[in-house]
Amino acid sequence: MDHALRLARRGLGNVWPNPAVGCVLVREGRIVGRGWTQPGGRPHAERMALDAAGAASRGATAYVTLEPCAHHGRTPPCAEALIAAGVARVVSALTDPDPRVTGRGHAMLRAAGIAVTEGVRADAAAALQRGFLTRVTLGRPMVTLKLATSFDGRIATGSGESRWITGAPARRHVHLLRLTHDAVMVGGGTARADLPALNIRGFGAVRQPVRLVIANAPIPDLPPEDAAHGPLWVLPGPLPEALAELGRRGLTRVLCEGGGQLAAGLLGAGLVDELVGYTAGVLLGGDGRAAVGPLGLQHLSDAPRFRLAEARPLGGDLFHRWVRDA
Repeated sequence: MDHALRLARRGLGNVWPNPAVGCVLVREGRIVGRGWTQPGGRPHAERMALDAAGAASRGATAYVTLEPCAHHGRTPPCAEALIAAGVARVVSALTDPDPRVTGRGHAMLRAAGIAVTEGVRADAAAALQRGFLTRVTLGRPMVTLKLATSFDGRIATGSGESRWITGAPARRHVHLLRLTHDAVMVGGGTARADLPALNIRGFGAVRQPVRLVIANAPIPDLPPEDAAHGPLWVLPGPLPEALAELGRRGLTRVLCEGGGQLAAGLLGAGLVDELVGYTAGVLLGGDGRAAVGPLGLQHLSDAPRFRLAEARPLGGDLFHRWVRDA
């Protein structure tokens, strides 16, 4: 299952509105097929693994990070494909909360005489699938708020100079972060002040993320959609309605990169699921520009709190990721 989870990660940012799933087929102690959801969402992980295994699928055990789908869409159900291939056992990490599936995939497999084991590495799978699960259960995508700051939480000097607070390794890592999200989002003020590209650079030919701007007033022209820039969506506030619209459009993972008012609005509305920080060993002082706008807090107990998930040096900076408990 751990191998299937690693394979599933390859789909993050590439497969929306589908979940990023991994599948490993094992027969007589040997991996005979493996797959992960392909860009655009098809083929599914199970189909890819079955095609790789061929006749060796018969009698094999399938390790799948999410319950095999049971509904007909653009492709036949993966549960039916596993049954037709003669798989003897299916081990899954999570039950799919999509009402078109929710237990039906497992039931189809059991009805066909296939042994089913559920809940293996469920916590790790839920963390990986948080974007898909959030869209299905809450009707909005998961939101990651990225903050690249000085040690004292500033994003620029008082005069507005900000290039560069963090070093090249941290800036390259931001593009890797964009690679694992469906969309990159900024506020209208940032779009007007910075004319940001909001694309992935330095990783070759990749599926570019949707560029999102939350704005209630006109924004300047940004680059048109092309091989180096994803589609541009401009949505007005308020934020809960905007994120609900993104969920309806199929987005599962959104990376917010500024500015301070948008960050404060998301935090204040309880819409941030993960915080990612890149902290540099430089101090800009109280006259520097704050990373997050006013939250209007009266009591410390009202402050949004997150749990540290990982931290490590990144070049001369510190990378740290925090999660809000679901």
